[in-house]
Amino acid sequence: MSLPDRSSTSLTRGLVVAAPRSGSGKTLLTLGLMRAFRNQGLRVGGAKCGPDYIDPAFHAAATGQQSLNLDSWAMAPPLLRALAAAAGEACDLILCEGSMGLFDGVAGEPGRTGASADVAAALGWPVLLVIDVSGQAQSAAAIAKGCALYDPRIEIAGVVLNRVASERHRQLAARAIESQGIAVFGALPRAKSVQLPERHLGLVQAGETENLEALLDAIAGFVSEHIDLKAILPRAQAAAVGVDAQMSALAPPAQRIAIARDEAFSFLYPHILAGWRSAGAEICWFSPLADEPAPEHCDLCWLPGGYPELHAGQIAAASAFLDGLRRFAQTKPVHGECGGYMVLGQGLVDKDGKTHRMAGLLGASFSFAKRKLHLGYRDARIAADHPLGPAGACLRGHEFHYATVEAADASDPPFAFVKDAHGNPEQAEGARRGHATGSFFHVLSAARSDGLTKI
Repeated sequence: MSLPDRSSTSLTRGLVVAAPRSGSGKTLLTLGLMRAFRNQGLRVGGAKCGPDYIDPAFHAAATGQQSLNLDSWAMAPPLLRALAAAAGEACDLILCEGSMGLFDGVAGEPGRTGASADVAAALGWPVLLVIDVSGQAQSAAAIAKGCALYDPRIEIAGVVLNRVASERHRQLAARAIESQGIAVFGALPRAKSVQLPERHLGLVQAGETENLEALLDAIAGFVSEHIDLKAILPRAQAAAVGVDAQMSALAPPAQRIAIARDEAFSFLYPHILAGWRSAGAEICWFSPLADEPAPEHCDLCWLPGGYPELHAGQIAAASAFLDGLRRFAQTKPVHGECGGYMVLGQGLVDKDGKTHRMAGLLGASFSFAKRKLHLGYRDARIAADHPLGPAGACLRGHEFHYATVEAADASDPPFAFVKDAHGNPEQAEGARRGHATGSFFHVLSAARSDGLTKI
């Protein structure tokens, strides 16, 4: 994906696959539609509402195209449109998977709440609503009608029923919804054979899912058997939008950026990478799990989040990686996000209570044995001059982790001061020592007044 550089464009037609609540079957339906339409010869692109790393990787596997994140809290509408336009350049259709419930978000100005409905409204994409009808029948019509009426900015293209128990059950729910003037495109029965594996941060990552291609084809076959694909496709819409300039969510922190990438370090947003590359930055990958050091010719080393807690022993034994990281940090910046932050610390306690020595570039130690969920949007104010911006510069992003700080070092000043989206007081977050910095904060964009970085 490259970012657009033109005064105006027309978005590829798209649909937002959303639901009234989490756990309704959005991911299964989205992946099935993606692979089924691709099998019909369409160029299908994927997107995900909100700050999710895992679903876009499954989208990419299903479509053969890179998926991206569209977040209405962290990204102003012009940036959403620019990213969608860029993603659509190589696609006939974009299927955007919603997050949580269709209207679920945080308190914020109109269109900037993080809700999937904000993305649908900003891009002009109708909503394909999936409703889990287990435990109900005609009452599903009230839910569908309520979703259609609640927000006048959006259009409900139609409904897919999920977890239908019988033909009679399907008829009762479908007829009630259709009586309200809302199309029903099909009904998925309960099926355990097409479920995706899960673990503590959600789904197992796409690259680790056994027989993924066969599973995606099975999901596509399941969806194609029960859903009217020919009826869904014409409901996708394209909206004409203006794109004023080439836009990036975040300016590159260096010219040559060494980025860790393997099963332990996989959480980096595609739109961030696309913006860095469009600005002329060079990306150099390396694998800590393969005991590769950060390339020494690079100007900055970036350790993304991921699952280092599942590979702590292997990381601790990767002497070439750890020694190379320490050498790099003697003269050049090293930054760690979430999992990368933990690897920069003194030690990491795994789920079994065993301590593994890490890089020791920051003073804190971390524990996955003492688990506590930290989740939500964050505004971050950089505490001191940093490659991501000068002291006081603001970033928008989120936290999502179960690990905790087991022991902090008070001599390490914070990387940033963060506050959540609910008005709670600002708090110190992360640490810096010499050229090393890290925090649990994942950056989504620079928090400029217009939400854009022009490059």
